[in-house]
Amino acid sequence: MILILEQSKQTLDELSDKIDELGVSLDIENLKLKIEELESAVQSEGFWDDPQNSQKTLVELKIQKDKYESFINLKTLYNDTCELLQLASEDDDESMTEDILSDIKLIKKSYEDQRTQILLSGEYDRNNAIIAIHPGAGGTEAQDWAQMLYRMYSRWAEKRGFKVKVLDYLDGDEAGIKSVTFLVEGLYAYGYAKSESGVHRLVRVSPFDSSGRRHTSFASVEVAPEFNDEIKIEIKEEEIKVEAHRASGAGGQHVNKTDSAIRITHIPTGIVVGCQNERSQVQNREVALKMLKSKLLEIKEREHLEKIEDIKGIKNNIEWGSQIRSYVFMPYTLVKDNRTNYEVGDISSVMDGELDDFMNAFLKSKAQS
Repeated sequence: MILILEQSKQTLDELSDKIDELGVSLDIENLKLKIEELESAVQSEGFWDDPQNSQKTLVELKIQKDKYESFINLKTLYNDTCELLQLASEDDDESMTEDILSDIKLIKKSYEDQRTQILLSGEYDRNNAIIAIHPGAGGTEAQDWAQMLYRMYSRWAEKRGFKVKVLDYLDGDEAGIKSVTFLVEGLYAYGYAKSESGVHRLVRVSPFDSSGRRHTSFASVEVAPEFNDEIKIEIKEEEIKVEAHRASGAGGQHVNKTDSAIRITHIPTGIVVGCQNERSQVQNREVALKMLKSKLLEIKEREHLEKIEDIKGIKNNIEWGSQIRSYVFMPYTLVKDNRTNYEVGDISSVMDGELDDFMNAFLKSKAQS
């Protein structure tokens, strides 16, 4: 009992310095002033005369208030836990131990979440994310791996309270998928998910191999921020090839099964996007064009190009040596990120959407580089 309380006190002492540093990083006093300025603007005369700017201000106010309140709640929880620990120590009361340990766990999680959000300072980090998954060579095995990744990201999004909307879905030949594109809606969805862009490698005994041999499969994950209609980008009709096709989706559970599905190829770069979630070709075309613009702008920003026309072409090698992360089911279980060296032995939890630690490790490594 005494040992646990002493360890808890040491942990809280260490957390005290970290929380103080977090307050400095957040510039908490100036943050409070900024909130007051935004609240004053909302209450000013004529605020609703420009609905578009009004909406922007309200969104910004919510973001800043959430940030401020999260820190204040963290400080309050920390102080309350310190008082509880002191009482338990003075009275030698074992009944408080469980509550103290539970509160320390909550403090750590809140601190890590807020620390990570400071790292999400990119221009588009707050945006929704458009994620596309494509299997590499290997037929059914690779297509099944692509579907496993789709499930993994769907579960991750659900755990974070994000919404998932399928935009384009193409069934595999026997199992799995040939491709899927989906929208993840939620604050900082792109900021977190951008760390997943790249080739993902799977090692397992294939359920499709009657000989029970071990197989290595690859799939690529592409992540782009969803851009709103305010960002203007011109795509000429002669630069795109538009094709209509019948929607795909196992049992009709993903999309509308009509002939309204649209696939657009951007001829100068070879980028292909598709949408089959809406009810008409016109709507699907609009969404697909928006996806294309998002992908082009993301590449432009990532490659620090002057203009869209500078994008020469996209070439993804979905193969050995290009992977960012490996998922090993056999002969041992391990998920390892090649960029940060962060690894986890519990592969089941990762495949069930527990990806935050990988994303946090990536964000921290980018901040330090």
